[in-house]
Amino acid sequence: MQLLCRPSKKQARTGLVVVSAKQEARTGLPLDFITRRLEVVLFRSTLSSPISFLQRTLADRNRSSLSLYTSLPPPQLPATMPEKVGSGQKSKRRILRKCFAVLFIFNFIILLALLITWAILQPKKPRFTLQEATFFTLNVSATNLVSAAIQLTVKAHNPNSRVGIYYDKVDVYSTYRNQQITNYTGIPPFYQGHKDDNIWSPFIYGNNAPVAPYNGLALSQDQWNGDVRLIIKIDGRVKWKVGSFVSRQYHIHIACPAHILLDYTNKTGVLIGNKTMYDLSQSCSVYV
Repeated sequence: MQLLCRPSKKQARTGLVVVSAKQEARTGLPLDFITRRLEVVLFRSTLSSPISFLQRTLADRNRSSLSLYTSLPPPQLPATMPEKVGSGQKSKRRILRKCFAVLFIFNFIILLALLITWAILQPKKPRFTLQEATFFTLNVSATNLVSAAIQLTVKAHNPNSRVGIYYDKVDVYSTYRNQQITNYTGIPPFYQGHKDDNIWSPFIYGNNAPVAPYNGLALSQDQWNGDVRLIIKIDGRVKWKVGSFVSRQYHIHIACPAHILLDYTNKTGVLIGNKTMYDLSQSCSVYV
């Protein structure tokens, strides 16, 4: 076996062995036998160093995979897609901005027109006057129960020449020292035209309305002295009308002082049967 041609180190590393005719003549063995023997020797040489063989195998695989990876062209993303998305978002933003701008300008024009109209017309509060008060009953019992029945005559005047007033809901009642002594009496809704006057004649009454004991004693003392001061209050809701435009509702509060002098010698009141009529003609305070 030693006489057989042994491959060199380079042939064992590369696996290439060439058997020539001289080697066949030198050994005296057939060429096929020499070739098979060389294959066995090469296989044993590879087994003698398995680590180097595995390293070469892995290195060959890495080189092949790297060459394959580098040979492929790099993936390219479409450059036009982000531009299309961005342009779509920009167009939507532009549309929204235009809509907001149009709405803002429209609302500004409407508000400006209303302000100009309001400044030109200069609407004023209505004026009220308590003309007469007819007392049927005004008694104090048990020091804290008050009974009253009063017929009122109230004049409402609209000082505006171009603004009308809608009275939607109006309630009239009487108070003494900030305590209510009569029930609410409603006035039906109505419209008051330009420079128009309206006369209200509500009848307010209360039967045994409870009040604070000190207010009952004070009212009895005022009657004894002949000087009673009541407050006629009117609460309601109004709307202003300018042309065909009608504003929203506004609360209106009216306070009319009723200064009653019970001195018949000075003829401040007129006795008619079981009632006494007083001519007051007192202006009222109006809050809108």
